[in-house]
Amino acid sequence: MKLANPSQRRKPAPSNGILGFTLIELLVVIGVIALLASLLLPALAKARARADAITCLNNTRQLVLATLLYVDDHDGALPYNLVLYGTTYRTDRNWANNVMTHDLSSDNTNLNTLTQASLGSYVSRNTAIFRCPSDRSLSTQQSSAGWDHRIRSYSMNAMMGDVGRYTSTGINANNPGYIQFFKASQIPRPTEIFAFLDEHPDSIKDGYFLNKDASFGTSSGSVGSGQEWLDLPATYHNRNTAIAFADGHSEFHRWVDPETIQPIQPNQSFLPVAVTSSGTDFAWILAHMSVKKDTIPVILN
Repeated sequence: MKLANPSQRRKPAPSNGILGFTLIELLVVIGVIALLASLLLPALAKARARADAITCLNNTRQLVLATLLYVDDHDGALPYNLVLYGTTYRTDRNWANNVMTHDLSSDNTNLNTLTQASLGSYVSRNTAIFRCPSDRSLSTQQSSAGWDHRIRSYSMNAMMGDVGRYTSTGINANNPGYIQFFKASQIPRPTEIFAFLDEHPDSIKDGYFLNKDASFGTSSGSVGSGQEWLDLPATYHNRNTAIAFADGHSEFHRWVDPETIQPIQPNQSFLPVAVTSSGTDFAWILAHMSVKKDTIPVILN
């Protein structure tokens, strides 16, 4: 009997009739998957960040469009933009009726403070419009309580609307050298005056975005001489902030000065921040919050 050549013998098939992968083949497949993941995940993260930025920009636009609808229904008057302190001066006539904090205050989670406020009905009570999707800033206390996020990321320009006791004389006591806009018709350059912006999570409290011009009434007048950020813009979007203007359009503004780009520090206080570099960013805010009283006549209707 002639014996078969051992090298020509067939390998016995598995009992189920299916050939399996060798360990080396499995390792190769795993390696390829890991390589693809390392290449794709950064791209996916960038795409997600871009999508969040676009959503944020659209949110600010929806808020300013809601404001314009409010103006049409209220004889041209802008929404109330009251300075809120804790539970003081609360009213649903304000555009947003809450104060963001880093404790467990219900203001951080109570959606009624948005839906029942004056702009709530003008955004169809869609509370997602009030928050940037990139804003997940929480204190240690809030994270420990299982919170995912707070409910508001945006603030209104302090020089717009009735601010209550700070504008009881018709002038904003915080910026007496500038015009306070009580009506939309008083805004001389609505394409340049901002209405809403994405505020830094550590400076956002009420919905009143304020920075004072310390040069008013001084001989210097230069940005950087005693100027300081009281409220900061948020810079989630690669040093950019979503900003809506009084004419209804929104755009990203990119900041250039280092003191403007502050890390999120919810467990400590770092404000105010002195303007120590070129002052380009602070000058931009001053130029786009209002106009100086001595540069343009006040429009009363």
